[in-house]
Amino acid sequence: MRSYDVVVIGSGPGGYVAAIRCAQLGMKTALIEKYSTLGGTCLNVGCIPSKALLDSSHHFEDAQKHMQEHGVTITGEIKLDLAQMMARKRGVVEQTIKGIDYLMDKNKIDVIQGVGSFQDAHHILVTGSDTTETLEAKHSIIATGSKPSSLPFITIDKERIITSTEALGLKEVPKHLVVIGGGVIGLELGQVYRRLGAEVSVVEYLDRIIPTMDGAQSKELTKVLKKQGVKFYLSHQVNAVNRTKEGVTVKALDKKGAEVTFEGDYCLVSVGRRPFTEGLGLENAGIQVSERGQVMVNDHLQTNIGHIYAIGDVVRGAMLAHKAEEEGVMAAEVIAGQKPHINYNLIPGVVYTWPEVASVGQTEEQLKASGVAYKSGQFPMRALGRSRASGDLDGFVKILSHAETDEILGVHMVGARVADLIAEAVTAMEFRASAEDLARMSHAHPTYAEAIKEAALAATENRPLHL
Repeated sequence: MRSYDVVVIGSGPGGYVAAIRCAQLGMKTALIEKYSTLGGTCLNVGCIPSKALLDSSHHFEDAQKHMQEHGVTITGEIKLDLAQMMARKRGVVEQTIKGIDYLMDKNKIDVIQGVGSFQDAHHILVTGSDTTETLEAKHSIIATGSKPSSLPFITIDKERIITSTEALGLKEVPKHLVVIGGGVIGLELGQVYRRLGAEVSVVEYLDRIIPTMDGAQSKELTKVLKKQGVKFYLSHQVNAVNRTKEGVTVKALDKKGAEVTFEGDYCLVSVGRRPFTEGLGLENAGIQVSERGQVMVNDHLQTNIGHIYAIGDVVRGAMLAHKAEEEGVMAAEVIAGQKPHINYNLIPGVVYTWPEVASVGQTEEQLKASGVAYKSGQFPMRALGRSRASGDLDGFVKILSHAETDEILGVHMVGARVADLIAEAVTAMEFRASAEDLARMSHAHPTYAEAIKEAALAATENRPLHL
């Protein structure tokens, strides 16, 4: 029987990062993964392939609609080679997975393929395709991630009624893609196929899309995506999804209670994700789970069994790859006797549509609900020279700061490259900067980041320079 200081179950961003950090701290580490490739959902059927398709489809749309205004004339018909687009996506995924393989070798981490399940609190059975092995673990980290959720009355057939996993590998562009859910995944994949020529209808139960983000972001993204041809049906409660000979029928009740029927050839069910703990044998180790199926942990990411930890999508909090990575590092350092800390309020959220959407800290709705006195400063991207130069005019930067102390409480962006710009806001808020601090910092010209300075000026003294 092989014995380890730490055994990590699951090789997604949380799991493989936890394994690396454990190895860096001198612990003998094993990583269990049931699939043949490392990287979990994010690398294989999530973050990485979806961004590859978003970038490829963006190039296709630019070639069709925007090159002429830049003085680039393309003669002949612009054709979509979907097979090549998917092949490029697979290549990006494979290259990224090889990078993880390299990191495992570099850090001398034993990678064991198979399904890991607890026999008891210190022993984990690994069942492979033709072998079984029991590992002895001084400490364990559960990092098994999440799976797409569905609705009780929907049968996912993976052919016409699909999840994000299948949507990342379609062999044809849908004629009409019906997306159930106006969250991050549905909007990103909806935009991919809209660019490629599909009619896209987004059916959302709530009265706005991206409901966890600031209301101004929801309003702006709705406006922009409508302009791009995406149709939205908000405050619609889906009550039936049926496979037909021709495709799919989706039925929903609008806010007045009237039934609305959508006919499409594909239906993407994108109503969130749920923790994946099936087959882990948590009961054998005495590990407690919540009613929602989440592994219950304390502020140190320990389960009720002190030497067993859990991180990422399988525990409470936002289901984000970078949140899982931070928790992976934290769990490793706690095991090593260090005292790490994560400020969950400062985990940024991003939607990788174009324009991008990024947010960190409190939304305006949250500040109002909690009775915090605040100031708000907003600056439109179209007022920037850099935005006019690139043609990316949609969006804004909005900064919320405390009415008395001026400490930045939330930053919310829509626009070109805001997925990268949000890091400036996270840095400032980690050091508890004021809006005036940002306003007095020099920002290179011309850049999209100037919108942050201008929004900070607006929040501080309502005196943006270029508006």
